[in-house]
Amino acid sequence: MTNNTSIYQKKTRISDQVLKGCINLAAGISIVLLIGIMGYVFVRGLPELNWQFLSTVQSARKGTFGILGNIVNTVYIVVVTLLVATPVGVGSAIYLNEYAKPGKVVRAIEFTTEILSGIPSIIFGLFGMVFFGTVLGLGYSVLTGSFTLMLMVLPFITRNTQEALKTVPDSYRHGALGMGASKWHMIRTILLPSAAPGILTGVILSIGRIVGESAALLFTAGSGFQLPRNLFSKLFESSGTLTIQLYLSMQKAKYDQAFGIAVVLLLLVLGINLLTHYITARFDATKLK
Repeated sequence: MTNNTSIYQKKTRISDQVLKGCINLAAGISIVLLIGIMGYVFVRGLPELNWQFLSTVQSARKGTFGILGNIVNTVYIVVVTLLVATPVGVGSAIYLNEYAKPGKVVRAIEFTTEILSGIPSIIFGLFGMVFFGTVLGLGYSVLTGSFTLMLMVLPFITRNTQEALKTVPDSYRHGALGMGASKWHMIRTILLPSAAPGILTGVILSIGRIVGESAALLFTAGSGFQLPRNLFSKLFESSGTLTIQLYLSMQKAKYDQAFGIAVVLLLLVLGINLLTHYITARFDATKLK
């Protein structure tokens, strides 16, 4: 007697079709919204993009407007933030995942990290302005903004690194230790290279968070737009990023300038995401060889 209950011969239920249709509809709405927002911004902002817009700073005397100073400020804040946050975040994740014994302390640290990642950015800005700007005397500067953003992206880098380390099979650890390697040597030569794609993904996505932040930086980095006199002195100067300049342009009802800056920001975020996919694909291809 043949069995006709194969999964290929079962009838599809109406509820399954309805659910599938709802899922496709939700995905379609998301795509349409994304295309609509990006399309509107590009249509309004692309006419504003020219060499003068990208290569000069604004000048009331000359009556010109440019965002080169804001681009430089954004790069400064991204670099300084990552230089501080990445070693601390990765080091914290290594300690929690490889050295700390599972228990109440580890769970408390992880819970605190998750809570920290959910605090509104405006509160980080208020804390950064009072502590880094006033108590430490850094004022409105790149350092004040970078230290504040470091607090914001640190939980993300730490949790992402933890998850990346957890994906490394325990056999790698036991094999290295069984061959006589020290724990730090095993972490440095086995775990970190194996978890590198996940760690780099977290760091690169953190750049997107830094580039798109405005509320915290408005309180801490200020709105200066001048080019730096030298690399070191800029760390202590007021430095408005692209998002801050976009906010100020909107406040002054200069909408064309704001949309032009928005296009630059969208291109930066798009480039960051493409870089993330490229790096991940390269590491995956290397593992398969």
